[in-house]
Amino acid sequence: MQRAKFALPSFVTLLSIACGFGSIVISVDNAYVGFPQDYRLAAALLVLAGIFDALDGFVARATGTSSEFGVQLDSIADVMNFGCGPAMLLYCYGFVLMGPADPTLLRAGGIAAFFFVACGALRLARFNVNVGRTDPKYFVGMPITAGAACVASVVVAWPEPPDTSLHGWLVVALLFVVGSLMVSTIRFPSSKQNKSAGLFVLLAVNVGLLVWLRAYYFVLFFLVYITGTVLLNLAWKRGFRKIPPPVVYED
Repeated sequence: MQRAKFALPSFVTLLSIACGFGSIVISVDNAYVGFPQDYRLAAALLVLAGIFDALDGFVARATGTSSEFGVQLDSIADVMNFGCGPAMLLYCYGFVLMGPADPTLLRAGGIAAFFFVACGALRLARFNVNVGRTDPKYFVGMPITAGAACVASVVVAWPEPPDTSLHGWLVVALLFVVGSLMVSTIRFPSSKQNKSAGLFVLLAVNVGLLVWLRAYYFVLFFLVYITGTVLLNLAWKRGFRKIPPPVVYED
């Protein structure tokens, strides 16, 4: 029983990997068909992978089975689920069907997809080596889970594959922008450290917007999230202190 208890968090992580792998398989199988509902399913599996990703840490803490092995397995799972999974989804969704008519777009899409994966891996590596050395109330760069959800939200909102080169190039730009945000030094607020009553009010507002906007809610959420974060960082540079900036730790 003791060994089984220690295996439980890793099993939850493997469920997360299964969701990420399933998303990749569905994306690839649908690349030359372009069924919108299949792309939405692939995006939904990435969301489910994110739920399991959060759950494995909770299980480890609740059972007192946190380990270095679990930390490493979780990090590897994140590269696949939130790096490779979204990149493959956007590549199959945005470029494969357009490839015969626009080979340049297809090549650019492949480069953009790889750029997203590379930035996600670099973001995770930086996070792993900076644990305990940065203010826990803020992430340095956009978290890879948020980056994955950001690009997947476009597929959820508009599951029909792009049918013009302009739309395809917008997907290229999306991958480059989100990838760049992940490796940037912009400080993104972390909800884990915010336990105020205002957080619950904000959560209620978001639930209401989700019910109203449905699939388009996620795109609006990330537009506000990214824009607000960038403006807050610019305000800190200009001396704004009503919202405290991150604490700088000395080595």
